[in-house]
Amino acid sequence: MDAAQQEATARARELQRNWYGEPLGALFRRLIDDLGLNQARLAGVLGLSAPMLSQLMSGQRAKIGNPAVVQRVQLLQDLAGQVADGSVSAAEATERMEEIKKSQGGSVLNNSTQSSTSSGAPTVKRVVREIQSLLRSVSAAGDIIEAADSLAPSHPELAEFLRVYGAGRTSDAVAHYQSHQS
Repeated sequence: MDAAQQEATARARELQRNWYGEPLGALFRRLIDDLGLNQARLAGVLGLSAPMLSQLMSGQRAKIGNPAVVQRVQLLQDLAGQVADGSVSAAEATERMEEIKKSQGGSVLNNSTQSSTSSGAPTVKRVVREIQSLLRSVSAAGDIIEAADSLAPSHPELAEFLRVYGAGRTSDAVAHYQSHQS
């Protein structure tokens, strides 16, 4: 790989970090490990071709262009967390992956594929990810930051919201959300 390709790959990974909270290679490898998948199966569940998944993982391509695929990634992340904490069995995870694969990216799937509390209410992390997904499907992180900068003098709270949810890490957005709940 020449210097220009290395620079382009590094830039793509930095964009992924801004848009998705981490490079997609790391995120996808974790999903593969946590859910017991291979790359071909992950691509199938997400609705991507295997070459596209490979390009995203390697940093040859930066952005997932389809918002429904972004939502499937988030649903798989939630599912992986449920498998890790023991609230979902391997057999249930396999069923849910089939439901995720069939989902068209609407904001509400049935409760079995949505990360939720025992009362059925979505978790804070799930709500935050929905907000992030919506903002990031509308505009790139750099544009969101630019908009936040222009809003900051007259509307600092709105600017902070855009920065945290539009370009920040999920953990920072969860903390922001929780700090604004009364």
